[in-house]
Amino acid sequence: MRIALTGSTGLIGSSLLTALSEGGHDVVRLVRSPTTANQHDDDSIEWTPTGEMQEGELKRLEGTDAIVHLAGENLGGGRWTDARMKRIYDSRVVGTRNLVNSIMRMETKPKAFICASAIGYYGPHGDETIRENDARGTGFLAELCEEWERETKRLEECDVRVVNARFGIVLSPRGGALRKMLLPFRMGGGGIIGTGRQWYSWISLDDCVGALHLLIEDENASGAFNLVAPHPETNREFTKTLGRVLKRPTIIPMPSFAARLAFSRRMADETILSGARVEAKRLTELGYEFQHPELEEALRQLLGRSKS
Repeated sequence: MRIALTGSTGLIGSSLLTALSEGGHDVVRLVRSPTTANQHDDDSIEWTPTGEMQEGELKRLEGTDAIVHLAGENLGGGRWTDARMKRIYDSRVVGTRNLVNSIMRMETKPKAFICASAIGYYGPHGDETIRENDARGTGFLAELCEEWERETKRLEECDVRVVNARFGIVLSPRGGALRKMLLPFRMGGGGIIGTGRQWYSWISLDDCVGALHLLIEDENASGAFNLVAPHPETNREFTKTLGRVLKRPTIIPMPSFAARLAFSRRMADETILSGARVEAKRLTELGYEFQHPELEEALRQLLGRSKS
């Protein structure tokens, strides 16, 4: 297949780019500046989330079988000030709107459009299990994800297969939440956050990429898919497991008020102090087999830590 990819320098995008290329696919990178494109390869196509694509660049997309859209402002890149939340919103909702508008101008449209989303769609929940058919929750992330996904639905009118990949917490020592946890945990400063009862629905980077690979190739895949491992853990169990793998104590808690001071109240309340027990029901029904279904095994593999 010929596949176009945004966000190819990010944690998920860079790994997906490698996996697709090694799998024999022809991957075209959509990049934000011509300088970046020239530094990498002649096949890269210039694209910016702030506007629609130019006609010349759009013509170069002709013949593309699928477009995978992963670009977006990092949710955990800083405190959620009003300005930062606007950047997060614009990079996802407005950026996707402009990309979809561009695709709709194509003479021959791609067969599939796979767009990132997040399990933040469901908002904070208690202990109940959440699946793809559950309703949107409340809060900034939930509303963001709903509007983000709504922008993709217009392509269905053009007979494009649309997939909304709702990512959980993607685990990799190269980036994301796990990378931020490693230093304090290795120094013995790890501990539960808030009550410790909030659910963390996680997925290893390998499984995240594997699931995306399947969603790109399987013509039966459309709509929302939760990308999470089969066994989510509470923050308390996640903390104990990471400490056990690293052979470090986990006795220094972060009270809720401290988390709100460190990350801003809104960011803390919608991320590390809350969560949802999410199930990848549709992904499992599609036949995906997880490489890392259990947290401890996943962490040991990711961090190169054996049980001995």
